Amino acid sequence: MNLEIGSYEAKTKLPELLRGILAGNSYTITLRGEPVADLIPARSNKSSYAVAAILQMRNLMLSAAPVKGLDLRALINEGRA
Repeated sequence: MNLEIGSYEAKTKLPELLRGILAGNSYTITLRGEPVADLIPARSNKSSYAVAAILQMRNLMLSAAPVKGLDLRALINEGRA
């Protein structure tokens, strides 16, 4: 779960946030309401990040509306010319 937290609160509650990271949370730190940093678990296994990225891309593709009137085969053949 990704939660937003202000920079001052992040500074004062860092140990609590780190325990949250260990519990599986991630945080977006904001400054005056604008996101400036993400607090995420340290990279322990690069392949797990690749799997997560693939899952995010898959979810994005499945959530997008299909494009009507697009001939995918024609585009592929055009790229080969």
